[in-house]
Amino acid sequence: MIKMHIGFDDTDSPRMGCTTYIAALLVDKLLKTGVTFIDYPNLIRLNPNVPWKTRGNGALCLRIECEESVVEEVMETAVDTIEKNADLEYKGTDPGVVFFFNTIPSEVKAFSKKTIQGIVKMKDALKLITQFGAEAVGFKTGRGAIGSLAAIGETLDEDHTYEIIAHRIPENCGTKRKIEATSVKEMNEKTSPFTFNNIDPETKRILITPRGPDPILYGVRGETAEAVRQAHKMIHPQEPVERWMIFRTNHGTDAHLRRTSSINEIKPCNPVIVRGVVSREPRIIPVRHVVFSIRDKTGEVDCAAYEPTGSLRQIAKQLILGDIVEAYGGVRAASPKHPVTVNLEKMRIIELKPKITFFNPKCPKCGKTMKSMGKNKGFKCDRCGFRDSKAKKMAVESERNIKIGLYITPPRSQRHLTKPHCRYGKEKSCKSATMIVDWHYP
Repeated sequence: MIKMHIGFDDTDSPRMGCTTYIAALLVDKLLKTGVTFIDYPNLIRLNPNVPWKTRGNGALCLRIECEESVVEEVMETAVDTIEKNADLEYKGTDPGVVFFFNTIPSEVKAFSKKTIQGIVKMKDALKLITQFGAEAVGFKTGRGAIGSLAAIGETLDEDHTYEIIAHRIPENCGTKRKIEATSVKEMNEKTSPFTFNNIDPETKRILITPRGPDPILYGVRGETAEAVRQAHKMIHPQEPVERWMIFRTNHGTDAHLRRTSSINEIKPCNPVIVRGVVSREPRIIPVRHVVFSIRDKTGEVDCAAYEPTGSLRQIAKQLILGDIVEAYGGVRAASPKHPVTVNLEKMRIIELKPKITFFNPKCPKCGKTMKSMGKNKGFKCDRCGFRDSKAKKMAVESERNIKIGLYITPPRSQRHLTKPHCRYGKEKSCKSATMIVDWHYP
């Protein structure tokens, strides 16, 4: 028996398609050749800040065992399925598929991590493909080979989650999705916290249905395959479901975030965690987005909480000079109008500085608030005429309406990789030993 890892990426476009749909088609076809799946299909979200991504920037890997005699058939089936279902006519779609055999080496795992947390080059992927005797097929520029190899290298040996994805029949793609809202709400109540991000708590909006022209009807994320399978049974779609499948994934793990030791290490298009002292108080730009600056001994950087970040934006507005925070998010490159900026996904408040407000003193004779007689000249009372050349403003500490702790954008604006509050403490250190029987249809 030969162990094969089939990675593929960059098959969709903003106008159509989805790599998870191709994965579902391919699983169905490969099972008919007699292969054995040794893991759920792996859905690996890569760096969400790369400028050339489409939607969620997800790559797929199928891990199988098969007889040597069917290896060529497996490869031909994969290439043919991708070619027939990828949006090859779209200018920015450049699919790639990589076939890797046996154990995944540490060099490929390191490449995968770098692809999730930063920027890699095509030549780096091709070098590893050649070095380890893998085979690759590219369409057009073949840039998808980068994500394909990255999906192979992310074996999800540490923290991971699961997602069950139901796909629509092709003729319904591009139309409004039809699903019984009450069934989603009931599912959420009965399966939470073993499933997550089904409904936005602030707006009550259902989040399991995407809004684009892709073939996904809905997707439910959770801690185990059993949890998402059970959730799927509770949902009542009001249109046909062509197929569904459970994926093991890095969704909701913060796998993209890399802690930097200083602000001057920040690079554009990289997701980071960086600590600093608030050096410029929050300002509203233009009327909805909140921007403040943090500084350390190496430099200063802007941090932005945009209007869709909801409650996180409200917390950011209340920061003052001297507060110590950690900013979590993707780094936006500088432009003619804006400096390098961390687009906030999360923020941890480490230390809050006392908020001191100064007031004019009260008149000791009549109790009226006195007025200044000029800088360093004391105060006078307009009511009774009392003067005190040594009087000073009174310092009063105001109560802060925010507390030390971690603040995260609401589910409606969270990225695929963002770890929500409910997942803290549920991190995994190994994958399940066995797969459930009913992990796909058909």
